[in-house]
Amino acid sequence: MVNIVRSNLVDLPTNYSLNYYWCSGFMISAFMVFQIVTGVILSFMYVADVDLSFQCVMDLSNDSFFTWCVRYWHIWGVTVLFVLFFAHMGRALYYSSYTKKGVWNVGFILYLLTMGEAFMGYVLPWHQMSYWAATVLTSIVDSVPIVGPTLYKYVVGGFSITNVTLVRVFSAHVCLGFVILGLMVLHLFYLHKSGSNNPLFSSDGYGDVVFFHSFFTVKDFFCLVVLGTMIVWFLFYLPDLVVDTEGYLEADPLTTPVSIKPEWYFLIYYAMLRSINSKVGGLVLVLSLLFFLWIPTYNNSSSYFFWRQLVFWCICSLFVSLTYLGSCHPEYPYLEVCKSFSLLIVALMFVFKLFWSGSSNESLNLG
Repeated sequence: MVNIVRSNLVDLPTNYSLNYYWCSGFMISAFMVFQIVTGVILSFMYVADVDLSFQCVMDLSNDSFFTWCVRYWHIWGVTVLFVLFFAHMGRALYYSSYTKKGVWNVGFILYLLTMGEAFMGYVLPWHQMSYWAATVLTSIVDSVPIVGPTLYKYVVGGFSITNVTLVRVFSAHVCLGFVILGLMVLHLFYLHKSGSNNPLFSSDGYGDVVFFHSFFTVKDFFCLVVLGTMIVWFLFYLPDLVVDTEGYLEADPLTTPVSIKPEWYFLIYYAMLRSINSKVGGLVLVLSLLFFLWIPTYNNSSSYFFWRQLVFWCICSLFVSLTYLGSCHPEYPYLEVCKSFSLLIVALMFVFKLFWSGSSNESLNLG
């Protein structure tokens, strides 16, 4: 056991050229552990019941300083986790890490499962926005051809969101966290098996490698301390910055909020879904983006090729723009802009993943 830990965390040969973007993987792992620890503590005090859940969650914030800290760290931890996820996946796309199929496939599954985990956690407080966001997003399942109505009944536990749904969501939310933790270990296994990508694309030799400890452990813990300090600052000075106003209103099936929207890390998909009049059409658009984001092509072109960089940063700009547009009221001109940007980001993702499949030297010459 000691030899396994030493070979994977201490004496692991690692490319010297790795920059701070490669610290995101360690910080994702650390914050996922934080989320599981705080989630387990909160689960001891949570009651999955439509009549008690909201008051139970409010009591966690009001009864003691400890439970307040645990709950708000759990809330802010999700936000930080997705910021790190986007930075991690953006770096992987930029440096063509998707060519390492084992690492990329497990990592993409982790992203999908984390989105599901975050959505279920958003439902549990049973406030206005969580209830209606769950109602809207689960209705998309019902719109799936042939299997949709049957699948909807199994997911929701009936004909609409009720107490049965809340119990199922709570159970799945707790269990899925440990599944994610296991897949993270598998992700790390594939990473160490294939070797980490690096900015210089020099993974084949040992001329520029150093041991992981202490060169990279110091960098990783430095980033973790800085990010942890920032969260503590936000926790005490702006604790409700990432909490919607509707989060302080108990769920009421008879009162629909003026503008229903999920958390910010789902807004890009929400913007794409509502930009198409058909639920199935919006779902196809979202699945197309996820498919082109996932597909592990054999792109060996240089990351510094001008046109490839241009497409990459256009995708990033569209991602940020759709995230903002998803929070806007669903009316003209936002819906029209959402539709144009949604089609464009899918097309650019297709171009980015399937073009420039030549060798690195050819691309450098073209650049």
